Formats: sequence, structure tokens, C-alpha cells
Amino acid sequence: MEEIVVGIDVGTTKICTLVGRVEEDNPIRIMGVGIEPSDGIRKGIIVDLAAATQAIARSVKKAESTSGLEITSALVSIAGAHVSSVNSRGVSAVNGKVIEQYDLDHAMEQARAVAIPNDREIIHVIQRGFSVDGQDGIRAPRGMHGYRLEVEAHIITASAATVDNLRHCVGASGVKIQEFVLNPLASGEAVLTEQERQMGVAVCDIGGGTADLAIYVNGDVWHTMVLAVGGNHITQDIAHGLRLPFAQAEEVKKQQGHAVRGEVGLEEYFSVRPFGEDKPVQINRQELAEIIEARVSETFGLILQEVKRSGYDGLLPAGMVLTGGTSALPGISRVASEVLGMPVRVAQPENLSGLVDRLRSPAYSTGVGLLQWALSMQDEDTSIGRDRRRKGESRMGFGYIKKIVGRILP
Repeated sequence: MEEIVVGIDVGTTKICTLVGRVEEDNPIRIMGVGIEPSDGIRKGIIVDLAAATQAIARSVKKAESTSGLEITSALVSIAGAHVSSVNSRGVSAVNGKVIEQYDLDHAMEQARAVAIPNDREIIHVIQRGFSVDGQDGIRAPRGMHGYRLEVEAHIITASAATVDNLRHCVGASGVKIQEFVLNPLASGEAVLTEQERQMGVAVCDIGGGTADLAIYVNGDVWHTMVLAVGGNHITQDIAHGLRLPFAQAEEVKKQQGHAVRGEVGLEEYFSVRPFGEDKPVQINRQELAEIIEARVSETFGLILQEVKRSGYDGLLPAGMVLTGGTSALPGISRVASEVLGMPVRVAQPENLSGLVDRLRSPAYSTGVGLLQWALSMQDEDTSIGRDRRRKGESRMGFGYIKKIVGRILP
């Protein structure tokens, strides 16, 4: 039986449900796509249960219709300023014997046993690296001899109430959540290369309501965070500056927007109809670009502060990879590179097959990344080192990803 994987990206601006089939010659073939505008979600947090539930249900139904499968369970993305992280260390005594999986599990359990407030829920426990008898930099300790095994783990938590609300909305659609996956970790699966992870890189997924950041060093996740700023802030600035309705400002941003004023011609104009005007008026594109550039520069200034606060700003020779819908804005990588002082590239999902026409955009990196996350978790038993280091020991409270079984619809 072929394996089916399902991911639901619950974003501030859109809900994207993807159904993929695992094939031998091609890792994942996209079989079903359900994209719906978000409703009841603000800055990654559900603010209207009924509206959010209906939006998710519509997205799932579309994906079921295009794939011909009934979706019973899925991986679901999570973001929002309520997400936080902490690093922890765990120790296991080996007493000169060969290090076995039990020792790795015990060390991870010790690392996971940190004081977490009652209103927080652990989303990920990610292995950052091992040391054996004080020797750091051990990648795969299983099978080695030693007396003391230590693991450093990155623990990501989220507001329990917010997680429960999201679980309720998805569950109301008849879908069981197999695991929550933090947005930038899912996006990293879709857009980062192994070389970038090893060298040191930051991935920043900029959506409508949040900017989600993950820093990779030596192939592992070292830092994660979520900023409550995104593309909707740019749209709001345009709406205020040009006196336009929000929906029209969003369209102007997509059709005419540019993040660098100097790259827009002085004589370029477009027509809009602001509030209080009987007829359309001509707006200079440089005026629009000036509004956008100011907000984009401010956003990356906040991101730079967070990167410096993490202490890993000097460990990112591969720079930053931008993805998410807002990263499609022309000129954004140039502004980001100038503010951050590092190489910046914009990335989108590649090497896809099946129903991929709408997915070749940075906006769908998280959705595609969820499928790739599920695939690599299913391959854990045959690829124990790399995937467990990156995702964390999934036995630790999460359970192995099981096959997502779909039944053929009548």
C-alpha cells in the first residue's frame, strides 16, 4: 500500500491543505490541494473559533475533492508570538558500555524534564548534538563506548490554550492532528539545502501576520522564534498612506509593490480610487515603494535584533533564506541583505510533481515542508542520525508518525 501524507498549513491569510503520495522514483507527488482564504485567524492565533473552523473545513474538503481521498489525519503548522523556546541538557550514565538507543532516549527524557508552566505545551524537543565523556561534536553516538552521554536539546513550547483552540478547529473537520510543526521548521524542509544547514543559515518565513525564524548550525536547529509582524503590516501602511480599503491596498501591494524606491521609475504611475474620491487618481509607484521600503526595513531591523539576541549572528556564513508569501515582494531580498549585513536569497518549493501549478511560490513552502517533514519522520528507522537530530526523538512523547490512511471516496 502506498503511503499518503497530509499537511495543513494554518496561516493568517490562507489555509493550505496538501495531500501527497510517497513514490519510489519521486519523493512526494502532490495529489490534492485545498487553498482557502483564512478567516478568524490573526497573527497566527485563532480569534474566532467558528470562522476558523469553517475555513479549515473548506480547505480540507477541497483537498479531498481533488485527491479523491478522505483525510483522516494530518500534520498541522503552528506559529504566533505565543511560541517560545529554551535550550536544555540531559545526561545518561553508560558506565563504559556500548551506547544504545535506550541511552539516547534516557538522555532526551532528562533534557525534556525542564520546568514548563501549566499554561504551556511542548511542541518539539530537538536534538542539537551529543557529547561523550566531555567530547563535544558527536553526531551519532549509538554504538560508541563511553561512561557519560550528554545531549543538548532545543525545546519549543506554545500556549496550551492556543494549541487547544487550533486542535478543536482542525478536529471539527474530522481530522486528527498527528503532530504540530513550527512554521519555520516546516519551511526549512522545503527550501534549505543540507550544505546551508551545515554551514550555518537562518530561514525566515514571512507570512501575513508573523515572521517565523529558525537558525541552523552544524545541521541542527539552534534557535527559533516568532515575531508578530508580517505582510499585513505593509498592507495596513499602504491603506493608511493612500487612503484605500484594506483589500484594495493588498491588491496594490501585489500588483504594483516594490521594496526598493530607487528601483522604480520616476514616471511610473497607476490608478486607484481612494476614500472620498469620485474618480480614480494617479499614484506614483515611487510613493508606494517609499511606504513599503520603510516597513520592510523596520521588519528586518527587528529580525536582526532577534538574531543578535540569540548570539548566533556570527555563525551564519550561508546568510538568510526568505520564504513565505511576503518574500515574493520584489526587492525584499536587497533590503534584507542591507539591513542584516549577510547574504539573502528568496526560496520556494522545488522538484515537485503532480498538482503543483499553484505551489511554485514562496507562499506554499510551509505546506510542502509539512509533507517532507512527515516523509522524513516515516524514514526514521532507516535514517536514524540526521532526521532525529533535526526533528528530535519522536518517541519522546510524540509517537512515531504513522501512515496517513485515506479511503477512496464513493
